[in-house]
Amino acid sequence: MAYIHSLNYYLPKKELTNEELSHDFPEWNVEKISSKTGISKRFIADDFEFASDMAIKAANKLFSKNNFDKNKIDFLIYCTQSPDYLIPTTACIIQNKLELKKCAAFDFNLGCSGYIYGLSIAKGFISAGIAKNILFITSETYSKFINFRDKSNRTIFGDAASATIITKEKGLCQIGDFELGSDGSGFDKLIVKSSGVKGSIINNESEKSDEFGNICSDKNLYMNGPEIFNFTGTSVPILISSYLSKINIKLDQIDLFVFHQANKFMLNYLRKKIKIPNEKFVMEIEDSGNTVSATIPIAICNILKKNKVNPGSKVLLAGFGVGYSWGATMLNF
Repeated sequence: MAYIHSLNYYLPKKELTNEELSHDFPEWNVEKISSKTGISKRFIADDFEFASDMAIKAANKLFSKNNFDKNKIDFLIYCTQSPDYLIPTTACIIQNKLELKKCAAFDFNLGCSGYIYGLSIAKGFISAGIAKNILFITSETYSKFINFRDKSNRTIFGDAASATIITKEKGLCQIGDFELGSDGSGFDKLIVKSSGVKGSIINNESEKSDEFGNICSDKNLYMNGPEIFNFTGTSVPILISSYLSKINIKLDQIDLFVFHQANKFMLNYLRKKIKIPNEKFVMEIEDSGNTVSATIPIAICNILKKNKVNPGSKVLLAGFGVGYSWGATMLNF
């Protein structure tokens, strides 16, 4: 068995409000942005604030708020798609700067399903006796990949980091079974083409406009919104149905559903299609935006603050997106 002991998150100081975006894109007023995305503001890392910096701040906040002895950490797992370098592993840099003991540390590259995958990895290591106390961090700075004139991506994405301690000892909640999957045929639907080794060699960096008037080059984040929506609308209901069947639990036995906080329109579409009651569906996107792998832990922190979880609560988590990839698990409180 593996348990979440505690979790917390960090948001950069710089806010990007709908008023500012409306000023940059006059054809989108504040109300339109808010109603379409469900987001009022998002937080953007400073020019010289990187994902690793946010990761360290999230971890230190977690240790401080929960009075957890960081010397007990014997494994560090770091999920990001904006590493400091291709070489070396950013997790090793974080381990050193956090002054953790010389524990094992590694990165993995995954986006909106990253929190689910990370929990599964941590549970596997604990179940196998490889680790007892794992620090699992997600941190993303998509803003550094987004073209200033790309209104769709600028309105949706924000930067953030989360830190979670997963232990062998009984804690806040028990981590349940998993359902994971991927479909690499959609790899190019959300991509930074001029990134990594292959991308830096074969792609050009001339700017171009898509059918919606968003400007980007190959060094920027490109998202095919309609294709991402089609993938999500098809795959997520199948994921939830398959997972519930796997663990032999009915939909109405779940107390709360925490999905990756993509945007309001997509979340409402999924809620209605899966037939989840509105009062059981968590929507925590307004004050931070789509923070990729950090949306689910941010949402969990917020529902805990709002006392929406009680002893015995079953909370289903589902992540989905870039890759394509998806995953689900249950938190038993």
